[in-house]
Formats: sequence, structure tokens, C-alpha cells
Amino acid sequence: MRPTLSLIRREFTAYFLSPIAYVVLTVFLLGTGGLYFRTFEALTQNGPRGIEYPMQVLLGSSSQTMDIPIFWLVFLFVPPLLTMRLFAEERSSGTMETLMTAPIRDWQIVLAKFVACFAFYLLMWLPTLVYLPTFMDLKATWDLTAWTLYSLVYAAGAATVLIGLSLMPCGWVGRGFLIALVGGIIASLGGCLHYNRDANHLLSLAAGIDPWPVLTSYIGVVSVGVLFLSLGMFVSSLVKGQMIAAIISITLGLPLVLVMALLPELNPNGWSHKAVSFVAVPHHFTEDFTRGVLDTRHLVFYFSAGLLFLFLTVRSLESQRR
Repeated sequence: MRPTLSLIRREFTAYFLSPIAYVVLTVFLLGTGGLYFRTFEALTQNGPRGIEYPMQVLLGSSSQTMDIPIFWLVFLFVPPLLTMRLFAEERSSGTMETLMTAPIRDWQIVLAKFVACFAFYLLMWLPTLVYLPTFMDLKATWDLTAWTLYSLVYAAGAATVLIGLSLMPCGWVGRGFLIALVGGIIASLGGCLHYNRDANHLLSLAAGIDPWPVLTSYIGVVSVGVLFLSLGMFVSSLVKGQMIAAIISITLGLPLVLVMALLPELNPNGWSHKAVSFVAVPHHFTEDFTRGVLDTRHLVFYFSAGLLFLFLTVRSLESQRR
């Protein structure tokens, strides 16, 4: 287990030492920020120009037009750029032989690299949480007289999380992640006890808009990340050049996004429409996730395809040992 954790720390730290990761993070946040302001303007409009589901403007499109959302055209480039270096860089730098002869199994190598990549993927989405007060029309009520031992434990845990996250970009990735993890556990324990045992609460939140579409949308982007990241990892295990891996990954991911453009031309009651709508990732968000519908068929598709690509990656490494 220790070699796996060491490899996870090594791969996760490498993202903060690579300029590509910062470029991807910047482009991603600029793209989502622009879509956020577009959503904010739509939320402040009245009458027929308003919107019913805020997350649909950010992640989906109109069910009448069936156009391809801008978000997914940007997202299409993010996973390949995050995964292109996982194995291709090992080959180009000559460290692949050292990794293959290390006392660690092939599935542990794949698991460690995927966990590190997926952790950075989740880290990219953390800044978007600042959009939630607008998307859910949150109204906060503070009661500063409600400080108890449990609330102090919760506040201390939350502060520890912030300290750990602030240390990670400074080069202390492993220690920062461990501090943030411990702080999250403390905050969860203190928050649970504060909510269940204290009569008054420090903070009471009331959502003016149904929060369920926001939750299902985030579940969707986390799940679809498993699919695209595992696909990019599999491609990276087959080639030597990083840019080649990125281009092939983008090419293989294009059908999952662009196939949505075929839906208006197909018979809604035909089998071809059902097949295309099942594999069209933006369609899942337009019709379900951004509307608060958690369809397990989409989750099964994402996770089963992701596990398939991870299995193929393990087999790819095994074939290289022979």
C-alpha cells in the first residue's frame, strides 16, 4: 500500500510542477466564469427571457434547439491535457523502465495515476462552488450566540482544511493534502454533532431555488470525469508523445459530444434516436442532470466505460512487460 500512496503523491505533485496544468486550470475557470456571468444575467431577467434551470445554461443547452453547449466544447480538451503525460511522459523521459521494475503491481500503477489525476480534476471544480449561492438563491442567517464546543470543533476543522489547501500550491502537496484531509474529518464530525445536538445553529441556509439540480449536476460532472480521464489514460499508455496522446484522446472523445448534433435529424421514437441520446454526454445533462433528475443509466454508462478503459490500461502495461 505504501508504494501506491507514494506514487499517488508523486503524480499529484507533478501537476503543480507542470505549466500545462496551470494553463488548463486557467482556461477552465475562465470558461466556466464566462458561462456563470451568462447564467447570472439570465437569472436577473423576468418574463419569457428568464431561465427555469440555472445549471442548464452552464452545463446544458435548450432541449428545443439541441445545440452543443459551449461548456462541453471547452471540457473536451481538459481531460486529454490532464492525462496525456501520465504514461507518455514516462516513456519520453526514460523512466518507464524504472517504473515497470519497481515492486508494485500494474493495477496499482494505474490506480495511483488515476487517483492523482482524478484528485486534480476535482480540485479544478472547487472554485466553481462560489457560484452556488447565486444558482440556489441562498439566504444565510447567522446566530453568533450559538457557539458551543461542537461548533468550535467544526470551525477548527474548516480552518485546517483551508490551511492544508493553501499549502498545496506552495510545494507541500503531500503534507497539505494530509492536513486538509484531517481537517475535513474534524469538520465533518464537529458539524454533524453541532447539527444534531445543539439547539441553535450558527448558520441557517434557505434556498430560493431548488438545490437538487445543482447537486445532480455536480454528480454528473464527477461521473463523466471518470469516463474521459480513464479514456485519456488508456491512450497515454499506448503512445510515446504527449501531444499525440492528447490529440488521439480528443478525437476519441469527439463522438461523445458532437453526436448530439444528430438528434434533431432523427425520429424521436426510433431506436437510432435512443442509441444516440444514450451516448451523447451533453444530452444527459440537458435532459436529466441539470433538471435535477439522477438517472442511474447514465451513471452506469460512465462508470462501466471508465472501468473498461482502466482495465485496458492495465492490460496495456502487462503487454509491455513481455
